[in-house]
Order: sequence, then structure tokens, then C-alpha cells
Amino acid sequence: MSGPSTASKTAVSGDTIVLDVRTAEEFAAGHLDGAQQLDFNGGEVAAAIPTLDPNVEYLLYCRSGNRSGQAVTLMEQAGFTNLTNLGSLEEAAQATQIAVVK
Repeated sequence: MSGPSTASKTAVSGDTIVLDVRTAEEFAAGHLDGAQQLDFNGGEVAAAIPTLDPNVEYLLYCRSGNRSGQAVTLMEQAGFTNLTNLGSLEEAAQATQIAVVK
């Protein structure tokens, strides 16, 4: 498993939105409790951007950090500024201390 050896903790406030940008199948296999699923590969992230609040904090994750990184870039281009790529599901769970549920 790759990733930073000293994982920093990421505070999650009540207004923070956690986005899982994996497929519905990956999401069903396990995701952070309370995360919203938007399939990056299926175009759901791009389609949802106009409906998302650009003033809210978003934490994104996927399987490896690749798709969530691309989603962050897409959202930044749309004017979002409070974005964090948490990397993989495991890294996201460790950073946020949110339980993984099925």
C-alpha cells in the first residue's frame, strides 16, 4: 500500500461534503459513512459540478487517488477552492477517522 507514512488527520465539519468518485460497484463494496457517490468515469462529477455549492468544503477519494485528483482539477477549473484529495478509500478513512461501511 502506498501513501504518506505520516498520514495527517483531516478535520471533517458538519458542512463538509465527502465525495466518493468511484463506480457504483466500488461504492457498494465499501465507502466512508455518509459519503456521496459520483462516478468520475461515468461523467457524474462533471455533470454534478453546476449543482454543487462552490463555497462548501469537499473531501474526495477513489481507489488510488487518481480519479479524485482528476475530479479536484475539474472542480478547481469550475471555481471551487476548498478541495482535498484524500487519495484511496483506506487513506481517506485514516485521515478523516470516518468508518468504512457497506
